[in-house]
Amino acid sequence: MRLSKLAERLGLSFEGSDLEIGAINTLDDATPHELSFFDNPKYLDKLPLTQAGAVLVKSDFAEQIPEGTVALITDEPYLKMALASHLFQKPLIRDAGEAKIDPTAQIGANVHIGSGAVIGKNVTILSGAVIGEEVEIGEGTLIHPNVTLYNDVKIGKNCIIQAGAVIGSDGFGYAHTKTGEHVKIHHNGNVIIEDDVEIGANTTIDRAVFGSTRIRKGAKIDNLIQIGHNCEIGAHSILVSQVGLSGSTKLGRNVVMGGQSATSGHLEIGDFVTIAARGGVTKSIKTKDVYSGFPLMKHRDWLRLQAKIAKLLK
Repeated sequence: MRLSKLAERLGLSFEGSDLEIGAINTLDDATPHELSFFDNPKYLDKLPLTQAGAVLVKSDFAEQIPEGTVALITDEPYLKMALASHLFQKPLIRDAGEAKIDPTAQIGANVHIGSGAVIGKNVTILSGAVIGEEVEIGEGTLIHPNVTLYNDVKIGKNCIIQAGAVIGSDGFGYAHTKTGEHVKIHHNGNVIIEDDVEIGANTTIDRAVFGSTRIRKGAKIDNLIQIGHNCEIGAHSILVSQVGLSGSTKLGRNVVMGGQSATSGHLEIGDFVTIAARGGVTKSIKTKDVYSGFPLMKHRDWLRLQAKIAKLLK
């Protein structure tokens, strides 16, 4: 849509060249034909470097916008981004052409396969599964009963998706008005699952707001796990039952998270880190070690603490 029309729909005015806007994206990743937004001073260093065609921004920070980028001035950039996300949502039902199903694939009863889907060699899809529009499933992958793959999900080779898993659902994201109403942020990204990944029963993996939620090669994810929007799970990581990852959590290679452990959002856990059961991660971790508890600490310190508490109770 033309930027002038977009600004009109959002109740904003602007000065500068009109241009075609094709999507919304982050400050880091936006192209000259995409809209971005700036609402958190924590990311101020990214604002002068963005290549976005236009940025929703408060007047206090408008001078930081790089030359050639249009500033859309608003006192509520995050809310306006949420409203704009409605305008760029892809149709849920599309005419993307006939699905391409390899002759060697085995498809069970009552399976729905959406338009434009691509089903690779020796794929097995068991009864009741729903494969959305333009989903891709790689060679040798097994989809168990009643799995739901939302539109645009990409599954690699030799993966196993256990029964009832939901991959590609909207993340839990809302902007809030000054009077307390919650405005849904439409998640217009997707989920990419690389080769040799296993996803447990009734696990949910949310699609990205922009870009992709990504599960890297060889990761093993247990039953009843929640992975939020824009997360990245490193290669060969292991997540045990009832782990919960808030949006934009990034796990390195071979991270292990015990049962019921969790993270807050927008943090990173480094390679080969282990989080023991029920550990609560609120800050990024770079050092390879075993961590426990909440507040999180190194496991050996947690054991000493528990021993001292036990002595106090005697």
